[in-house]
Amino acid sequence: MGARPRLVRHGAPPGLPPDWPHAERSEQVAAGGLRWHVQRWPLPRPGASWLLLLHGTGASAHSFAALAPLLARSHGLVVPDLPGHAFTSRPRAAGLSLPGMAAGLGALLQALGVAPSAVVGHSAGAAIGARLVLDGHARPASLVSLNGAWFPPGGTGGWWYAPMARLLAINPLAPALFSWHAARPAALERLLRGTGSRLDAAGRARYARLAGDVDHVGAVIAMMAAWDLASLPRELPRLAALGTALHLVAADRDAAVPPQQAQALAAQVPGATVHRLAGLGHLAHEEAPCEVAAVIEPLLAD
Repeated sequence: MGARPRLVRHGAPPGLPPDWPHAERSEQVAAGGLRWHVQRWPLPRPGASWLLLLHGTGASAHSFAALAPLLARSHGLVVPDLPGHAFTSRPRAAGLSLPGMAAGLGALLQALGVAPSAVVGHSAGAAIGARLVLDGHARPASLVSLNGAWFPPGGTGGWWYAPMARLLAINPLAPALFSWHAARPAALERLLRGTGSRLDAAGRARYARLAGDVDHVGAVIAMMAAWDLASLPRELPRLAALGTALHLVAADRDAAVPPQQAQALAAQVPGATVHRLAGLGHLAHEEAPCEVAAVIEPLLAD
């Protein structure tokens, strides 16, 4: 794969608020043509393994702010902002596609010299984690999907999703308009209620900060335009042959991704398991990190 890309160690990336969760663990990493914002927890003991945590569309590494320290008791952690999100630079259009994001993450892992034993992906992060494995960029023993988004909104049809996103992506005014609207308190509250989760004031404030960032919103729109999820569910049975077990954790109050999808998907993937979270929504790991950690820790290969 060539020479290892260099690490850039100049503290937190530009624009990172000093009170951003775990800012003291932030660093910049140059890999795959991007300047990544990554937060890391070291290996807690000799022989421990690494986890890669991948947030969902429109979020950032902050999504794991409460869960990460719990998992760091037994594993080293790599928690990046996805390409174009928050404090990671934006790639060209191809780099925002599902294979492009997986390739970028592969370059990041190479730069860090990390081979994760497990990938934990929330929402779209689960799909990226699967693509990372299927395309040969990582060989984890476990892929843990937290309310994984395996299909476009609207279900397996979702015929309107990508075309609508592409129309928005070519409109130069769309990011600013969406950012202005989404950052308004009433609009943000509606968006968060649409997840089925209840966040505290600090959690809502972090999403407000991201929604108010035009560059972040523009990358999210471009990402949605570039994604094609139609074939991914059909490819997931290959995970077993590659030595990666798929664990589907689904919250029963998830209003963004129907929890029934997990059961249907598990029936198609050899060895896949389903684990339910009662009384939680799409952002379950932000609502109840201790409860989520208790469910997923036994699923992490060491």
